[in-house]
Amino acid sequence: MATQTSSAVARVADGIVLGIARHWLLLINLAVGVYLFLPLAAPVLVEAGYQRPARAIYSLYSFACHQLPERSYFLFGEEPLYSLNVLEANGVKPGSNLFERRVFTGNSTVGYKTALCQRDIAIYGTVLLAGLIFALIRRRVRAPSVKVYLLFLIPIALDGFTQLFGLRMSNWWLRTVTGALFGAASVWLAYPYLEEAMNGVIKTELARQKQ
Repeated sequence: MATQTSSAVARVADGIVLGIARHWLLLINLAVGVYLFLPLAAPVLVEAGYQRPARAIYSLYSFACHQLPERSYFLFGEEPLYSLNVLEANGVKPGSNLFERRVFTGNSTVGYKTALCQRDIAIYGTVLLAGLIFALIRRRVRAPSVKVYLLFLIPIALDGFTQLFGLRMSNWWLRTVTGALFGAASVWLAYPYLEEAMNGVIKTELARQKQ
């Protein structure tokens, strides 16, 4: 009886391993899609009157993103994005520090911010798009060298660090472009290796089952 149970568990485990190996790209794309959808759903939930689930999303994503309103998109307001000066005239406490600005989610005038900033939306949106494209051309894609990958990181590093240290101010389109370059390059680097690794798992597992 114990042997039969162990065999059944082993078959289930083998099936799970093969399933993940065969459908890893679908699983990652679904995960990225959900991760991207929830921050966009937060302002929709606020507008619809569902404050509690919206607050849960904002709180959850606060661990992954700074959520500064002057670097975020807004829905259901007069504009899709605002400068800090405009925000201070419409709900953000003048002269507030970074932590105080993070908790401002919006109001009926400016609308409600997404739970991810502009750059993060560009990164994960591009990761999702690149993942969908990779599904169509996966057999023809080769990973770039690390040196080529690092070239794609230079724009986001320059834009992020120069703004962080107060040398200059970035803007929404620079955050979007640099984030998109980073997201696309990361998929280009990682997914071909994942494809190769998962194909190896499939071959090994099928060969083992034939023994």
